[in-house]
Amino acid sequence: MSTVTIDDPSMPVVDPGSPGPGSTDPYSPDPYGGTPGDPARRRKWRWRSNALLLVVAVVLIVGGGILANTTQTDGGKVRVVNVSYPTETGQIETGLLYIPSTATDKTPACGVVTIHGYINSYDTMDGFSIEMARRGCVVLAANQTGHGTSQPPAFADAFGGPASLAYLDSLGIVKHNDIGLIGHSMGGWASVLATATYPKDYRSIVLISSSVGTPVDEPIPPTATFPRNIMVVEALYSEFSDLMWGVPKGSDFDSSARLQTLFGTKSSITQGKVYGSIAQGTARELYVQGTTHPGLTFDPAAIGHAVSWMQQTLTGVSPMSSGNQIWIWDEVGTFLALIGVGLFLFAAAGYLLRLPYFATIARPVPENRSMRRGNWLFGAIIFLGLGPVTFYEFQNWGSVTLFPAGGIFPQTITSGIMTWAVADALIGLALFFVWHFTTRKDGRGGLHHYGLGESNGRISAQVIGRSALLGVTTIAATYIPVYFFSWAFSSDVRLWIFPIKTVDFEHMKIALDYTLPFLLYFVIISVIVFGQLRPRMKSLGTFMLATTTLFVLGFVLFIALEYSVLFATGELLTSSQPLLSIVSLQFIPVYIIIGTVLSYFFWKTGRIYAGAVAATVFVVAIVVASTATQGVPW
Repeated sequence: MSTVTIDDPSMPVVDPGSPGPGSTDPYSPDPYGGTPGDPARRRKWRWRSNALLLVVAVVLIVGGGILANTTQTDGGKVRVVNVSYPTETGQIETGLLYIPSTATDKTPACGVVTIHGYINSYDTMDGFSIEMARRGCVVLAANQTGHGTSQPPAFADAFGGPASLAYLDSLGIVKHNDIGLIGHSMGGWASVLATATYPKDYRSIVLISSSVGTPVDEPIPPTATFPRNIMVVEALYSEFSDLMWGVPKGSDFDSSARLQTLFGTKSSITQGKVYGSIAQGTARELYVQGTTHPGLTFDPAAIGHAVSWMQQTLTGVSPMSSGNQIWIWDEVGTFLALIGVGLFLFAAAGYLLRLPYFATIARPVPENRSMRRGNWLFGAIIFLGLGPVTFYEFQNWGSVTLFPAGGIFPQTITSGIMTWAVADALIGLALFFVWHFTTRKDGRGGLHHYGLGESNGRISAQVIGRSALLGVTTIAATYIPVYFFSWAFSSDVRLWIFPIKTVDFEHMKIALDYTLPFLLYFVIISVIVFGQLRPRMKSLGTFMLATTTLFVLGFVLFIALEYSVLFATGELLTSSQPLLSIVSLQFIPVYIIIGTVLSYFFWKTGRIYAGAVAATVFVVAIVVASTATQGVPW
């Protein structure tokens, strides 16, 4: 490989042998390389392109926010406010309170507590919250302890369930003892524990793919009267059928011994039939929907069943049809905003690269010395398969064995992802070195071709420093609309279970703990992709698409295999890993972000540094802010 020395250039260094993509003039004063023609004209075109991208981004963010907020507030009929309240031990829990205009101290309304599942936050329950608020109930969408902006650790104080019920019942605008609870997954456990703690403060409960406990630890056995008036909505293709109700697949729910005990019967349970009496508090009803465990939070039928149960068991709920639902427009609005934030990132990067300070780091894309033909295909297959093959083992190894939740690495899921990513990167780096040193000297690349150094083989400290600052500044700018969206519209930009959330001070401290390991991963993976497996494309758009496909395709195939088996047989291919199977769904949007960010900055700067730093800051912020904190941060 090339000799490493330190250089400190003050002007762009252009490699005469490696013109930028499409450039016919290797000595072009335009630091971006670009296309043939007048450099000033090309710069003017790029300026207009960035302006158009920025305008589209702002329109999507603001338009999506207005749509989401209009839906949340039911056209101004419901007021949505952020609230916080203490748990039994003084831990601060947060939530979103939906207040219909008809709910006042003089005319108190029924109440509903909605509680999300593990490693989610209150926005996951938007469908249930919006529809119950539209029907006249005061709704508290709670963040479990250690989730969202609620204080860690997670699981403390019965997941925050009792405190949430007590807080809602304490409000003067809520009818006392006229409250229902809707809990998804672990949020169902929180709801059950809340009803056990305050047995007189609620009327009914809906478990969305949840149970009264777990087969391993069932602290509160169900009886004929506890929980009072309970509906169970399950998923035919639930990843957690065994954990929740002790059956291997969702098609067996009607014959689950645990469910039959809850329903007070020894026979197969009939869906849609009310067992017991609502008036006496012994009512039970079961529905099984043709979706997955997380899919129930995005299912109109599941939301309709919950609404109908609350209409039957609470007083004062509007008789509006349970099929009359508008919540999906909230999801459309937040998704449009998510796309807008992505476009905003590239518009911000484009403008920053035009500043004289950052323009000095821009280089033409170095000559491609990566694998070719059959060798490239073989290397790509290894790259695509390594992550999925090691996904479960390395994550469990990291989160359970190496880094159990503590003061330095307080998030179990993030620690698992970190361990898996770094371990895979080191394996990939070892294979990279084998390829490099077994390739003829006249065919392999050097530091320059791998995006690390200048054309003379030197590494520039100034380029690294300015590239790092460019990456950090780009992501800092990208979070401006994220914070604006949260402030203006009381929501996160998101798609289903994948959000980009604001990062508070506590999560910023946690993010710093994970930054260096993730930076190591992104530096190594960038060298591998752009040095060994770089796509041979002639335009920025096709280059970003090809690179992103290289990142995403492995997980698309992995998830397709897991879930095709689930849909065909009722059980996951890897049935012992239901949680991580669900976590893997979020890797598709994460890898789209990684692929586009890394490829964009490599194309624009000819180096890996800006992209690696930007991807590190962005991905760590996304993951840390949207998962659970089990340990107490330092």
